[in-house]
Amino acid sequence: MGVTRLINIGKLYGVTTSNDPKRGSDLAEVGVVDNAYLDMYQGSISDFGPMADLPDVSVQSVYDVEGGIVYPSYVDCHTHLVFAKNREDEFVDRINGLSYQEIANRGGGILNSVEKLREMSDNELFEDAYKRLTDLIKLGTGAIEIKSGYGLNKESELKMLRVIKRLKQTSPIPVKATFLGAHAFPKEFSDNHEGYIESIINDILPAVSNEGLADYIDAFCEDGYFTVGQTDQIAKAGNDHGLKSRLHVNQFKSFGAVQMAAENNAISVEHLEVMTDEDVETLAQSGMFGVALPACSFFLKIPYTPVRKLIDRNIPVVLASDFNPGSSPTGNLNFVMSLACIYMNMLPNEALNALTINAAAAIELENEVGSIAKGKRGNVVVCKHITSINSVPYQFGENLISDVFVNGRKYG
Repeated sequence: MGVTRLINIGKLYGVTTSNDPKRGSDLAEVGVVDNAYLDMYQGSISDFGPMADLPDVSVQSVYDVEGGIVYPSYVDCHTHLVFAKNREDEFVDRINGLSYQEIANRGGGILNSVEKLREMSDNELFEDAYKRLTDLIKLGTGAIEIKSGYGLNKESELKMLRVIKRLKQTSPIPVKATFLGAHAFPKEFSDNHEGYIESIINDILPAVSNEGLADYIDAFCEDGYFTVGQTDQIAKAGNDHGLKSRLHVNQFKSFGAVQMAAENNAISVEHLEVMTDEDVETLAQSGMFGVALPACSFFLKIPYTPVRKLIDRNIPVVLASDFNPGSSPTGNLNFVMSLACIYMNMLPNEALNALTINAAAAIELENEVGSIAKGKRGNVVVCKHITSINSVPYQFGENLISDVFVNGRKYG
């Protein structure tokens, strides 16, 4: 098989020789080649550069970008892609004035999804999730993380993680799995929270580890869910099983979760809508990634992560979708980029880096995806009819993607 070649690229974004995450002022720096070509061979990027230097090699197919732009596919490092059904009725409840917490207290929210998921078969869950994944790939996602957390017992958590494993095996893009048994307390443990913590640590987690079903461990550390102490127990248990932590923290309150995550050498803290100066300083000193989820802020009408403060402290900022049926029912990272620019005052270049090279590093895929570099997967986005990355967040209601390439081949 010969080379797949993209020609007449007005701007080729995301060119870099380093896989290190971008921080501070460097977050706004995006390597660009003007009037470029891009060659992909056997699934990987094999060459790129100015059209004036176009090499004479055996080419199987040529795609003319017609002066448009090409950039690395997005990496979505925080999703709940495997779920049973949507929660559109709760959407109406929120319009009528109920808060996220009030809906949860009535038996809605996460527990609503748990009840529905426990009733579904592995195959049903897989087929629904694979369809969602296919749709996201067409919207430019080229690697993804997926959490469990809607099972909340051994049988159903393992069912979810086995579905995610099937997605890993069948998906054309890289998939990472996170065990989120500590997403909420199931009804059967509503009056015995410590009993559920013991179940996670002594029963579910060993089974997850024995089957090699997860790359990471997570917990929803928040008022009304898991305390700092309980999350600390879970993070330490995950470390004992070789699972690094990537933790939900500071969505509604700040009460020491960032500090606990740093003490456990977590890879990332995610949400961060409510951040004190102490939280920001701890995060700056820790080396952890700060993952912002602006679609969740938009949908729930809660504060947005103060990313400018994080950028100013040289914290590696990441953007992700938080795709889930309750608080962020979208995996469209083009829209996430728009929200980051409009509501969090990120520059388009900063948002692009936060969705590509930084997001890849946050799930330890920086050697495989996230930038334009020889040897990385040929996962790229093509926008024929625009001439600058600035148009992607600016035209927030439009799908500007002409095509995506996955493993060096046109997808869909």
